[in-house]
Amino acid sequence: MEPKGRAASVVNVAAIRGDLERMRHCYQTAVPFPHIVIDDFAELDAAQQAAEELAGLSEGWTSYVHVNERKYAHGRPDQWGSALRAALAQLNGDEFVELLTELTGIPELLVDHELEGAGLHHSGRGGYLNIHADFTVHPKHRTWRRRLNLLWYLNPDWQSEWGGALELWSKDMKRCVQTIDPVFNRAVIFTTDADSFHGHPEPMQCPEDVRRQSLALYYFTQETAPLVRSTEYRPRPGDGWRAVPIFLDKTAVRVFDAVKRRSGTSDDRAGRLLQRLDKTRKRRG
Repeated sequence: MEPKGRAASVVNVAAIRGDLERMRHCYQTAVPFPHIVIDDFAELDAAQQAAEELAGLSEGWTSYVHVNERKYAHGRPDQWGSALRAALAQLNGDEFVELLTELTGIPELLVDHELEGAGLHHSGRGGYLNIHADFTVHPKHRTWRRRLNLLWYLNPDWQSEWGGALELWSKDMKRCVQTIDPVFNRAVIFTTDADSFHGHPEPMQCPEDVRRQSLALYYFTQETAPLVRSTEYRPRPGDGWRAVPIFLDKTAVRVFDAVKRRSGTSDDRAGRLLQRLDKTRKRRG
């Protein structure tokens, strides 16, 4: 386990603290669920170095390529560069976690040093993530309820016409309420309830040599018996026949989630199985 405490300064904590009262109000009154967008989240030099390190990381990626998503994740900080490790240490440190509590009103937040489903994420041209609400309980800690997501985007010169905007949907899944472009050095923090539906469902049209990159961290609270549910993918109004493979893939994810919780199987293995199922579906289709 990583040591807790004060870490090297990457994130501009002083700027956040200086505007905390306004940000707290914005966060807690935001629709369709509590969230906030923070531009210039980290010191510019640190953000530029982190983006370069992420782009240059070629090995150790876990594939999440199946019906409901096309992305890759990296959860091994020992293989990251110094700027990314420093950012992780600060975002998981006591000072920043206390700041998250002040911002969101959620006390006694826990950090996940195992980075289950979190860490570095990237996807390229054609990548997407269907609308979903996140898994509700940590796979290895039955009493850890997932409460917050933090996404730090590291995409220099991102163009809105490429797509990839984070969509926040109404709780009844009838409409997209907010869209947030994944521009460089922007962070999004949001509450992860069972109906916090979000994603970027349209295949991206960025150039072949450009990736949508982020650092994703999840925060938890200790509860006696939180509801356990795997990632809940949902079709959008107008998805039509696509609702069927979305549902079937969600069911497969639910099975793998249950197996993982019982046996500790890795995301790498689950990812390979889901990818094979996706290829079989395409051949038969």
